[in-house]
Amino acid sequence: MLVERASYNWAYAEDIPGSRCGPEDGPWPRSYQVLDEGELWRELRILAKPQSIPLASTTKERWKADALNFQPSPSTKTQDRYVVTQLDVHGRLWTFTGVFDGHLGDVTVEHVAHHLPIIVREFLQKALESGAAYTPQSISDLFVRAIEAFDDAIAHDVLDLFGGSVDQLDNYTDAQIREIINDQHKGGANWRKTRLCMYGTTALVALVDPEHHNLWLANLGDCQALFVSQGPTAQDWKVETLTTSHNGDNDAEVERVRKAHPGEPECVIERRVLGALAPTRCLGDIPFKQPPSFTRRILYNLFPGFHNTSPWEEFLVRNRTPPYITASPEVVHRRLDRNSSDTSQRYLILASDGFTDLCSGEGQKRVVESWARGMAARDPSEGITDAEPGSRRDNMALRLLRRALGGEDRFGVSRVLTLDMEVAWIDDTSIVVQSL
Repeated sequence: MLVERASYNWAYAEDIPGSRCGPEDGPWPRSYQVLDEGELWRELRILAKPQSIPLASTTKERWKADALNFQPSPSTKTQDRYVVTQLDVHGRLWTFTGVFDGHLGDVTVEHVAHHLPIIVREFLQKALESGAAYTPQSISDLFVRAIEAFDDAIAHDVLDLFGGSVDQLDNYTDAQIREIINDQHKGGANWRKTRLCMYGTTALVALVDPEHHNLWLANLGDCQALFVSQGPTAQDWKVETLTTSHNGDNDAEVERVRKAHPGEPECVIERRVLGALAPTRCLGDIPFKQPPSFTRRILYNLFPGFHNTSPWEEFLVRNRTPPYITASPEVVHRRLDRNSSDTSQRYLILASDGFTDLCSGEGQKRVVESWARGMAARDPSEGITDAEPGSRRDNMALRLLRRALGGEDRFGVSRVLTLDMEVAWIDDTSIVVQSL
């Protein structure tokens, strides 16, 4: 990937934006390779794999979404995913975009990113049969039902193998359960269903109607949606946060969990659900949604499965009245109408919490405003095809990532891209930037 160069510098943990490292990850300082401008853009493109997706429209406007998934550590497999697609609902195209931040593994997040758009499309198809009208509230409600149904199916597809409920597990021995779920020799359908229950993911998804009049956002977890709109001049931008973080840092979420489990002081410990999980709303994470017997009888018998059950037992002993996390999303609706004379630029940014971490030093609002001013002032000739590796491409998400990593500070960006370290030094970062 990188050519051998003689130009090296040294960095400490605090020099890395959004660093997840500390003194214990030393020795510090560590070396990093200083890249010239061409090498820097080339490495960014290799690591982030940016994509630009044109979006069909019933209006005269030309819409697109740019996206990337970034993790500079060569030894770390990213657990973030993103989706940019259009759903054909009775011949009309609804735009579906999303970011997903998986945890514990990438099995469930991969499943969600692939199948959730399909489920939402099925719900839209049924609701809008025969040209049925819709309202903003009806689509908001549909969004909630689709996501909840999708999540319910993860556990119930497994329970259906055993009579449909956790109580029915008493009718099976561990040997029988192992025989049913470890069916890799028969194609592995049951094994794949069961694996989905072991992991989880946050989800932030956006839906835009065919007329481009409405935007809906459904959020579970701590990804973030930003609405960026241009003011009277190219230097004047407004950045609005459209989502609320669903994790232990949100006092309202902690209180919601506590109210749902009265008399259980250990339902939240040190701002983690059951002392283990930071997000309070997720897809998957079935050990937090089903009684402990689901995990002990089913998941402990899956091969390959948990190498060490001790960390799971630490929170399962506190699991008395599940579910402790919910898959009920918080949905926000926003009108996108504008008069014919309004040609100002607008963007929707969907990002995993890795992006928030990268901006923590300078401030997210300042980073995004600076990026937006740069987008307004960009030279159209900089839009270069993917066939020219290392070229500076007119990709909105890649430009935003570059700005968050340090912008024109070539040394700062080089530090993040090339730090000599064996473990990940920043969190996975997914970004979708959608023109509105």
